[in-house]
Amino acid sequence: MLDRLEELQEEALKKVDEATEVKDLKDVRVAYLGKKGPITEVLKGMGKLSKEERPKVGQKANEVRDAISASIDEKEVRMEKEALDIKLKEESIDITLPGREVRRGNRHPLTSVIETMEDVFIGMGFSIAEGPEVETDYYNFESLNLPKDHPARDMQDTFFITSDLLLRTQTSPVQTRTMEKHEGKGPVKIICPGKVYRRDEDDATHSHQFMQIEGLMIDKNIRMSDLKGVLETFVKKYFGTDRKIRLRPSFFPFTEPSAELDISCAICHGSGCRTCKQTGWIELLGTGMVHPNVLKMGGFDPEIYSGFAFGMGVERLAMLHYGIDDIRHFYTNDIRFLSQFK
Repeated sequence: MLDRLEELQEEALKKVDEATEVKDLKDVRVAYLGKKGPITEVLKGMGKLSKEERPKVGQKANEVRDAISASIDEKEVRMEKEALDIKLKEESIDITLPGREVRRGNRHPLTSVIETMEDVFIGMGFSIAEGPEVETDYYNFESLNLPKDHPARDMQDTFFITSDLLLRTQTSPVQTRTMEKHEGKGPVKIICPGKVYRRDEDDATHSHQFMQIEGLMIDKNIRMSDLKGVLETFVKKYFGTDRKIRLRPSFFPFTEPSAELDISCAICHGSGCRTCKQTGWIELLGTGMVHPNVLKMGGFDPEIYSGFAFGMGVERLAMLHYGIDDIRHFYTNDIRFLSQFK
């Protein structure tokens, strides 16, 4: 039996040397070390041996088995390494070549403008309020001193869903909803950013949908001078300390008195140019003291409380800030346009 084990070892090691694939090695392992292999058969015949011969044959069988297994393992590792080296050589990468830059996105210019404006007003103690884009006729018009069939409604022709539901024309309804939550007790100090809709013909300066930010401040003894101070602070923080403002009388149904706020032209610094139509001023937003009727419908006593409100289009501010000449650029999703604001 000892001689037979020696023969099996030599035979198995020879086949290991001749193996050219990992599969061949697995075949050798099964053929010689498997349950039905010759070494197992030798061990099964140990019962016929004497007590003196059994330990010697058992020890030799283990040595042969270990030698064959070690030879297979060593050859298998070597073959796998050689295969990996060949694969790496075929798939090698020239690490000296410059890498490809990963394209990163960036904030939309309107988002950046809104966040900047929010930072300015939050710094002045305002909080942010939001509301639904689908509004009722009451909150969008009636609660803002615009009863049904009021001619001033023609200024904000919009999209009606039913006779009572519509896409909001302004974020002013958020102001009324906030006033109701305060139950007639001040102070109220909010800005309302959001999307609004109006039935405008789309052109370079008009869009049927646009972003708006409105503001509202209600408390005891709020005056026009407070309104001017807040808006002047905003203009100087956003556009620069060299910008001047002026208030022009105007009309809005929900404020009295009402005004348009203009800022000095950044191009000509007030001397007059094509951008400002030779006036030296650029219209920025509408504002005014909250109308007593609006205060009443919001639950506030106009004999005790007063306040001011303002509203501005985000696109208009972005166009002034970045020098953009067409509002449609904001909504066409042209990567060439958007990539300029990284």
